[in-house]
Amino acid sequence: MPTPTLPGSTPIRGISSMATRQLLAELVTAFEQRSGMAAAIESVGGVDAAQRVRAGEAFDVVVLASDALHKLVAAGQVVAGSVVDLVHSGVAVAVKAGAPQPDIASEDAVRQAVLAARTISYSTGPSGVALAALFERWGIADAVRERIVQAPPGVPVGTLVARGEVELGFQQLSELLHVQGIAVLGPLPPEIQITTTFSAGVCANAAQPEAARALIAFMASSEAADAKRRQGMDPA
Repeated sequence: MPTPTLPGSTPIRGISSMATRQLLAELVTAFEQRSGMAAAIESVGGVDAAQRVRAGEAFDVVVLASDALHKLVAAGQVVAGSVVDLVHSGVAVAVKAGAPQPDIASEDAVRQAVLAARTISYSTGPSGVALAALFERWGIADAVRERIVQAPPGVPVGTLVARGEVELGFQQLSELLHVQGIAVLGPLPPEIQITTTFSAGVCANAAQPEAARALIAFMASSEAADAKRRQGMDPA
């Protein structure tokens, strides 16, 4: 039976990037039911999340792209040895619901779809950096630069697509799945798929480090695997 939360006890406090928002909401609910401990994870743009941890804001747990999290370890803001990989997350492509759906079955097809699109958007996170590098490798960066609509931090690319502000949107599948008014064409083909690993760690100034470790252990456990797949991610 779950252990009841002690009266007046403080919830485990966490912060994450937007890509894992839906997943963490589901996992926190399951963790609370199993453990009796309360937890609350705020999801914001990944750059903002990392800056807030670096500035010393009080969190117990942080969930970010693995590279960003390890930079926080190096800076002394996350406990060395506490980092656990949670999920692998791939990029998908979306258009507005009812709009023509370009072929994205191959690398060349995606390149042609990008060149044909009047407006393109991708996130400010690791996947967006990788897409910009891909456009450079294809030799089309200059041709499409004026057509790129940068999604503000914390604003899903899918929202811009649904509003009709962007014709072709690239973002992690987990962030596109729950957006109304778009059609997800599918994941990028394997030869150009961009996979981001998201990891969790205990913050150096955690008020509840042991509770934080318990939450991370649950999120990394086999019990969490089905939720990860439902949210468009693969267990790490």
